[in-house]
Amino acid sequence: MIRIHLSRLLGERRMKQKDLAILTGIRPATINEIYNELIERVNLDHLNRICSVLECPLSDLLEYVPDKHVSHP
Repeated sequence: MIRIHLSRLLGERRMKQKDLAILTGIRPATINEIYNELIERVNLDHLNRICSVLECPLSDLLEYVPDKHVSHP
């Protein structure tokens, strides 16, 4: 599972989703889907813009968490 930490990052910066949308040029609805971890596919350019505005590495925004119920052969 990939976890998206946008809500934490915005909270730490006291930034609203709307502000991030304006600064990145990403639609507010898309920012909201990323924020709430509802998005299934993320545009790499969007990740680049978010990391640029928040001045953070991609590893602060995304985290891989292994699924507990998936078994590997």
